[in-house]
Amino acid sequence: MRFLIRVVINAFAIWVVTLITALQVTVIPFPPGETLQLVLTLLLVAAIFAIVNTFIGTVLKVLAFPLYILTLGLIGLIINAFLLWLTAWITSFWSWGLRVEDFWLGVIAAIIISLINWLFGIILRPQKD
Repeated sequence: MRFLIRVVINAFAIWVVTLITALQVTVIPFPPGETLQLVLTLLLVAAIFAIVNTFIGTVLKVLAFPLYILTLGLIGLIINAFLLWLTAWITSFWSWGLRVEDFWLGVIAAIIISLINWLFGIILRPQKD
């Protein structure tokens, strides 16, 4: 259940990032490209992003631990942008998916996605009585 909630939040965050045209991040939906196909594409891209973030992101964050200390955590921004770019690369093999035109704009997009995930994480966190 938590994975599905995480995928929906990631899909919403990716959709918000695609609305900011200056970031040059786009989602190409399944053909014929109607609203349903766009939503399904966003959910599938978000699921791929969550899987990439879970497995590859964890390994990268463990290996980059010394860099986290040296840069006071700023390397995390680059790692998140790399994971977003990796998701775009994985989906580039099909005619649908995520497209990130510039790595540094991908860094800004990853920051926005992280902020949205953080905000929804606070809102949807189970309350302890």
